[in-house]
Amino acid sequence: MEGRDQEGDRLAHQHRRLNLLLLTADEVDANGHARLAGARREHALEVLKLAEGDTLRVGVLGGRVGVATLISREDPLQLRVELSAEPPPRPGLDLILAIPRPKALRRLIPAIASLGFDRVVLLNAARVEKSYFDSKVLDPAYLDELIRLGLEQAKDTVAPQLLVRERFKPFVEDELDAWAGGARRFVLHPGPVTRAARGPSERAVLAVGPEGGWVPFELTLLRARGFEPVGLGERPYRVEVVVPMLAGVFAALR
Repeated sequence: MEGRDQEGDRLAHQHRRLNLLLLTADEVDANGHARLAGARREHALEVLKLAEGDTLRVGVLGGRVGVATLISREDPLQLRVELSAEPPPRPGLDLILAIPRPKALRRLIPAIASLGFDRVVLLNAARVEKSYFDSKVLDPAYLDELIRLGLEQAKDTVAPQLLVRERFKPFVEDELDAWAGGARRFVLHPGPVTRAARGPSERAVLAVGPEGGWVPFELTLLRARGFEPVGLGERPYRVEVVVPMLAGVFAALR
């Protein structure tokens, strides 16, 4: 319990840096009013120090973004919501990620949501510890909270679709083609810097292996499914560094 409590404190600390308050559609009524209670009400009053008439940035999960005006500080706190804009444009990226250490995954999920990946597969690999799949980080409710943090930091409302697959070969052979569709496919592996290109409207799937890289069998299987090799040089990077680097490179190519 102590570890979970400490992690909850860290999440609460991250939540204080939010750039947008994320609501669900059922929290906004037909008149455009929303009510907040509990931790979010406390955040609005004690951290943001909102007074009646003040505004804050809001968004509806899966929908539009805009502003909300505080109309009552009572419990529950009441907001008048006006959604006037679309969320940030998408970079057209999907991610296949060999599941990293739980601590790294805990940091990566908000980053993945912030970077605008549309779909993510957390996949087993030869160099992945089997115990990683027993981590509490993979609890659906916990993942949802991490995704929410990333969306609020990026002022986004569109959550990535996330799959967990514990068997590498069955996913690659039986599910990958249908999942990836016609997207351009790239696999990262330690090696010389190589250039990648895609068309301006072309989707891309990025496959990122464990920090030790994919084993030869995995690389062979991925290449047989149309994955083109991409290298970032001989320097070893942690996966928390590689994913944002790749996202930046491929977003710039769009």
